Amino acid sequence: MADEEGKDDYTQDGTVDLKGNPVLRSKRGGWTACSFVVVYEVFERMAYYGISSNLVLYLTRKLHQGTVKSANNVTNWVGTIWMTPILGAYVADAHLGRYWTFVIASIIYISGMTLLTLSVSVPGLKPPPCHLANVEDCKKASTLELAVFFGALYILAVGTGGTKPNISTIGADQFDDFHPKEKAQKLSFFNWWMFSIFFGTLFANTVLVYIQDNVGWTLGYGLPTIGLIISVMIFVAGTPFYRHKVPAGSPFTRMALVIVAAARKWSVPLPSDPKELYEHDLEEYARNGKFKIDSTPSLRFLNKAAVKTGSTDPWMLCSVTQVEETKQMLRMIPILVATFVPSTMIAQINTLFIKQGTTLDRRMGHFHIPPASLAAFVTISMLICVVLYDRFFVPFIRKWTKNPRGITLLQRMGIGLVLHIIIMTVASLTERYRLRVAREHGLVENGGQLPLTIFILLPQFVLMGTADSFLEVAKLEFFYDQAPESMKSLGTSYSSTSLGIGNFLSSFLLSTVSDITQRHGHQGWILNNLNKSHLDYYYAFFAVLNFLNFIFFVIVIKFYVYKAEVSDSMHVLTEELKVMRLKASNKDDLKE
Repeated sequence: MADEEGKDDYTQDGTVDLKGNPVLRSKRGGWTACSFVVVYEVFERMAYYGISSNLVLYLTRKLHQGTVKSANNVTNWVGTIWMTPILGAYVADAHLGRYWTFVIASIIYISGMTLLTLSVSVPGLKPPPCHLANVEDCKKASTLELAVFFGALYILAVGTGGTKPNISTIGADQFDDFHPKEKAQKLSFFNWWMFSIFFGTLFANTVLVYIQDNVGWTLGYGLPTIGLIISVMIFVAGTPFYRHKVPAGSPFTRMALVIVAAARKWSVPLPSDPKELYEHDLEEYARNGKFKIDSTPSLRFLNKAAVKTGSTDPWMLCSVTQVEETKQMLRMIPILVATFVPSTMIAQINTLFIKQGTTLDRRMGHFHIPPASLAAFVTISMLICVVLYDRFFVPFIRKWTKNPRGITLLQRMGIGLVLHIIIMTVASLTERYRLRVAREHGLVENGGQLPLTIFILLPQFVLMGTADSFLEVAKLEFFYDQAPESMKSLGTSYSSTSLGIGNFLSSFLLSTVSDITQRHGHQGWILNNLNKSHLDYYYAFFAVLNFLNFIFFVIVIKFYVYKAEVSDSMHVLTEELKVMRLKASNKDDLKE
C-alpha cells in the first residue's frame, strides 16, 4: 500500500529532475518552487525597465538625438528584445531544455548590462555634455561611442531572448495539470506572475528613474545590473525544488513536417472516417507521458499529412496528434495579429508619452517628478486591477458563467482592446489641450515648458495599466494555455512576439507619418519641438486604427475554437486504454 501511495505522489505531467528522474509532488514544484522564479522576475523587471523606461531621454540628452530618431531607436531595440524569444523558445524546446537555456541566456544578459553600465560611466565612451535648446546642434556621439552603447543594448537583447519565453514557462511547469489542487493554483499563477512583473517595474519607474535624473546614470544603470546578478543567484538557488519538462524536439521542425507532408499529398483524398488516419498506439502516448489529440475538421487540408499512402517517411506521413499540434499553433496566428496594434500603443509609454512630460511643469513642492516616473502609474493601475479582477470580479461573474476564469480569455482580451480605443482618444484630447495652452502663452516657437502640471497626462497612463490587466495578462495566459504541451515555450513566445512586432510597427508608423506630413512644405505632425507638433492628430489616427483592429478581432474570434483541456484528454486516453485492455483480456479468456 505504501508503494502505491508513493507511486501516486509522482507528478503525472511527465516532469523530471535535471537528471531525468521522475519527481515526487511533495518534494518539488508548487508554490515553493515558484517563489524562487517569481522573486527572480521582480529583480529582472527592475533591471529591464530600469534601462528601457528612461532610454528615450538618455538618447536625447546624452547622445543628442532628435524626437523621431530617439523614439525609433527605443522601439527598434524594444522590438528586438521581444522578438528574440522565438530563438530562445526554439533552443529550449529542441535542444537544451528551459532551465539550461535560461541559465546560459542569463549570463549573456548580465554581460550586456555590465557593458551598458560602463558605456554611460566612462567619459571616453559618451559625448561631452550639451545644454543647447536644439539637441541636433550638439556634438554627435562618435562611431565608437554608438557602437559600445548600442552593442551593449543588443547583447542584452540576445540574453533576454533566452530568459523571457522560458522563465514564465518554468513557473507554469511547477503545477501539474492532472492534479486538481495544482490545476486550480495554476489558474491564478499568471495573474500573480504579472503582479511580480509590475512590482519590479514600479520600483524601476520610481526609484531608478529618479536616480538617473537626479543622481547620475552610472548609479542608475549600476543598481539594476547588480539586481539582475542577485536575481540569477536566487533562481539558481531554487534548482533543487524545480520540476523540468524534457525537450520534445524542435516545434518548427514538427510543424514543417506536417505542412510539407500535406502539400506533397494535396491530391490525395481524405478518408471519410478520421480513425483511418495515421496515429501512434495509445500505449505509446501513455508510456511516454504524452498527449493524444483527436482529429478535428478545422484546417482540414492539413489532415492530409496523416493519410496513409504506404510511405513512412516523416516528410510524407505524420500522426494525427502532430497534425493537431500544428493546427493549434496556426489557429492562434489571427489572434496574434490582432494584438499587434495594441502593442504599438504600449510602445508610446516609453517614447512619446515621456517626451510630452518633458514639456510640462514637473514640480510637486520642492520635488521634481522625472517624466519617465509617470509610467509608474501604469504599474500601479495594473497591480490594483489584477488584484480586483482575481479576488472580486472572477468569483462574482463565475456564479453566472460557470467558467473557472470568470470570462473566457478572448473576452478578457476584447475588453482590453476596447480600452485601447478609449486611451488614444483621451490622449488626443489631452494633447489638443496642451497645444492650446502653448499657443496661449506664446511657447510654440521656443518650445518652452508650459505652465501646466504633468499630471494632465495621468489618465492615459492609468487607463493603459487598466488595459494591460485585461489584455496583457489574458494574452500571456491564452498563448500558453492554447499551445500544445510540447510547444509551451513557443506558445509563450507568441506573446512576446506581439510586443516585438508592435514596437517595430510603432517605428514604421512614426517614421512614415513624420515623413508624409512634412511633404510639400507642410510643418509635419512630429517635430523635435513638441509645442509645434501635432501629436493630437497622431493619437487620433491611433484611435481609429484601434477601432478597426477591434472589428478585425471580433471577426477572428468568431472562427476560433478553443483546444480541449489536457487533463480531459488524458482522462479519455486512460478510459480508452482500460477498454482496450478489457477487450484484450476477454479475448484471452475466450481462447482459454
